[in-house]
Amino acid sequence: MDPLVAAIDQGTSSTRFLVFNAKTAELMSQHQVEIKQSFPKEGWVEEDPKEIMRSVYECMERTCEKLSLLNIDICNIKAVGVTNQRETTLVWDKETGEPLYNAIVWLDLRTQSTVESLINKSPGKNKNHLKHKTGLPISTYFSAVKLRWLLDNVEKVQQAVRSQRAMFGTVDSWIIWCLTGGNSGGVHCTDVSNASRTMLFNIHSMDWDPELCRYFDVPMEILPTVRSSSEIYGWMKSGSLAGVPISGCLGDQSAALVGQMCFNEGQAKNTYGTGCFMLRTTGTKPLTSHHGLLTTVAYKLGKDEPACYALEGSVAIAGAVVRWLKDNLGIVQSSSEIEKLAAAAGTSYGCYFVPAFSGLYAPYWEPSARGIICGLTQFTNRNHLAFAALEAVCFQTKEILDAMNQDSGVPLTQLQVDGGMTSNRLLMQLQADILCIPVVRPTMSETTALGVAMAAGAAEGVGVWNLSPSHLPNVTTEKYEPQINPDESEFRFSRWKKAVQRSMNWETNEPCCNTNDPQL
Repeated sequence: MDPLVAAIDQGTSSTRFLVFNAKTAELMSQHQVEIKQSFPKEGWVEEDPKEIMRSVYECMERTCEKLSLLNIDICNIKAVGVTNQRETTLVWDKETGEPLYNAIVWLDLRTQSTVESLINKSPGKNKNHLKHKTGLPISTYFSAVKLRWLLDNVEKVQQAVRSQRAMFGTVDSWIIWCLTGGNSGGVHCTDVSNASRTMLFNIHSMDWDPELCRYFDVPMEILPTVRSSSEIYGWMKSGSLAGVPISGCLGDQSAALVGQMCFNEGQAKNTYGTGCFMLRTTGTKPLTSHHGLLTTVAYKLGKDEPACYALEGSVAIAGAVVRWLKDNLGIVQSSSEIEKLAAAAGTSYGCYFVPAFSGLYAPYWEPSARGIICGLTQFTNRNHLAFAALEAVCFQTKEILDAMNQDSGVPLTQLQVDGGMTSNRLLMQLQADILCIPVVRPTMSETTALGVAMAAGAAEGVGVWNLSPSHLPNVTTEKYEPQINPDESEFRFSRWKKAVQRSMNWETNEPCCNTNDPQL
């Protein structure tokens, strides 16, 4: 039997455990569990860290059961990798192992006033004040401001910091710490790709930056150790896979970049999940964007390997807009139904939807924007709205692609895609039409999990996955060619941009003075 490598894929809306053949990259088995999100106040998004860990254990055990039914011996699993929703912020007690507050999810907006005051205090009120070190604008999106909120507002966190019992981590750190023993010797670490999303990490020195930590007033002793994305961090302490090394760790978007085999400068991929994330590898030198993109550490595949960087365009709401149509409006009963509705309309009939539920991310970085649907007439129905929602995902991707082409000076000739939404064929065709370039989707769309399995299997001391170009698996793909006139595409895009302008500067932190408002 060929060696197997497993991946824990802990995303915003679900957790999965997937097992791959290390020689062929074939997906052998998997299990998925949905994660509840809670919205305690408007703009707040939280998840329960204990529920996250329960879902990890459940997915692992269920997948092992499925493998046994297939007569596959789980002893063949030689390593486990962890890939995760990035930026989501946790603090826990290292003595009791208890989380001290819910995980504050990357989409959360509670720190908007903190972000505005930090920007107002910076020279020239510049949101890019820290970009020379972090590659990131000051935004609600990244971990440092969420951690600052926890340190300022949660008594338990303050007490734990005072008594030197607090540990901070993104989701990868929490999972690895729990799996390697928790309060009985758990390993407190993260990898470079996740660390680079905190605003506390210097992407040039490749370590926590004392000056950034002072800027956000974060005690450095609560931070995890930063390691490469491919090395043995520790061993599983319990369950069916006790004794198996955990040897890969990548933020989900970096993992998808590896899973799409984007190892050469200039290669790019776009992942359609809760949000939408386009990354383009820039090699071993960080490239600074002048068009609203982030500079991020893509991966470092081994202790002694160089770090590779990427330009990233991040869109907050992609698949989440479908979930909103389902859960909040009841327009669709299941996520798969949106394709049928949109196809029935075949057009948005002049209706444009800007789903700026968490403000606008790239290329605008405008936290004051809010969602807007415009161009409505008496003729508009739910089918048009479903079509407009799918178009919104495509338009947001086009804005990022345009920025990326301007930054790199070399236009992409096709777009590699992955993620849950890519099973929607109408969306993929719309994307090709709006970008005016082909869209290429791998038949096996689990590239995020595959990427971290590759990193785990290739780690020194595991060595069951060969990442040299001649050994990379051949991936079968589906290609969507543009089918509409570029002028029509450009017209629709210009209308979309008009709608985006109308969504801006909606939410401010100025006191409200409308005394007729029943809520006041």
